[in-house]
Amino acid sequence: MHFLGELILILLTTVLLGQLFARFNMPAVIGQLLSGILLGPAILNLVKPNDIVSLFSEFGVILLMFLAGLESDLDLLKKYFKLSFTVASIGVILPVVFMGLASYFFGMKPLEALFIGIVFAATSVSISVVVLQEARQLHTRAGTAILGAAVVDDILAVVVLSLFTTFSHEGGKSGLTNNFFVNIVIEAVYFVAVWLIFKFVAPYFMKASEKISVDYSVVIGSLVLALTMAWAADFVGLSAVVGAFFGGLAIRQTPQYKEVHSSVSVIGYSIFIPVFFADIGLSMTFTSFFKDLWFIVVMTVLAVLSKFWAGKYSSEFFGFTKNEGNIVGAGMVSRGEVALIVAQIGITHHLFPEDIYSSLILVIIVTTVLSPFILNYFIKKDQKDTKFM
Repeated sequence: MHFLGELILILLTTVLLGQLFARFNMPAVIGQLLSGILLGPAILNLVKPNDIVSLFSEFGVILLMFLAGLESDLDLLKKYFKLSFTVASIGVILPVVFMGLASYFFGMKPLEALFIGIVFAATSVSISVVVLQEARQLHTRAGTAILGAAVVDDILAVVVLSLFTTFSHEGGKSGLTNNFFVNIVIEAVYFVAVWLIFKFVAPYFMKASEKISVDYSVVIGSLVLALTMAWAADFVGLSAVVGAFFGGLAIRQTPQYKEVHSSVSVIGYSIFIPVFFADIGLSMTFTSFFKDLWFIVVMTVLAVLSKFWAGKYSSEFFGFTKNEGNIVGAGMVSRGEVALIVAQIGITHHLFPEDIYSSLILVIIVTTVLSPFILNYFIKKDQKDTKFM
């Protein structure tokens, strides 16, 4: 029952630090992230990363992305698909090039440097979603562009990862098979299935759930559908958060989505989502901070700028205002759990030196912590400029 004590500490600390940051008109999610750093090995060492915390964390990010799908306006998503694809494509290319070259100059072998670039290619939109929700910006075209770009970004990052591990002969299996092209076909079939679920399965499934005489049958039905899509995404080699997001999008188009959103929000934000944010902080230590200080500084700057520039200038090219471009760019900065997963794959399959693993994790954590600050700043600036127009 040791986990219960850890869970109490995590929930209390996330609430208190979240409230503290909210009092200073900053996103509460920053306090939740810092709670993990405070409680974890970096400072107090009261809670250590473990399998149960990770399990709660994984479920938390799935619920978070499911809720993001429920809150997404599909018409806006369709409208800005070209923008989302452009932002995502450039947002994958720039980190791979910039951070790969930087790693090479810091003494990594070419394949090691390339993989480090791939670690930072994916965007974790989870934290940006919370900041956008708190600022009531998730439904705007900038918020929709961020969500759409993050989904495409994740898919492209997985494709790049699959390509690297397939042709480098140093990685493990990153898809359902060891054949890259077969994996691509399987993933394409998955998206065909997603379209069928969206058009035909979800409406009938939710209507059938409504007829079952069991408490919260609609909510249970929605979770079954979303978790199945998340599991299927993970099974074919994509991220589970992609499936969860599409599950939310599918249910968004049904009359029952408001009931589902209300109930799942309570489930997620009362326990699982705070644990997810705290778990990111638990991964942070300062053991190699001084030894790899320049590596950490350079990689952090490049990690922020590569995603920010990709989002900002791509969206401005498509007619977004300067402020909207800044919001899109800031929303793409966070790496979070996606980069952590890719880094874990890398260390497991010896794709980069073990002695820089903790430094990479630190860069991921720093960019994740910086992201809501940057995004919140540009949202406030946009609101201020709009107010005085």
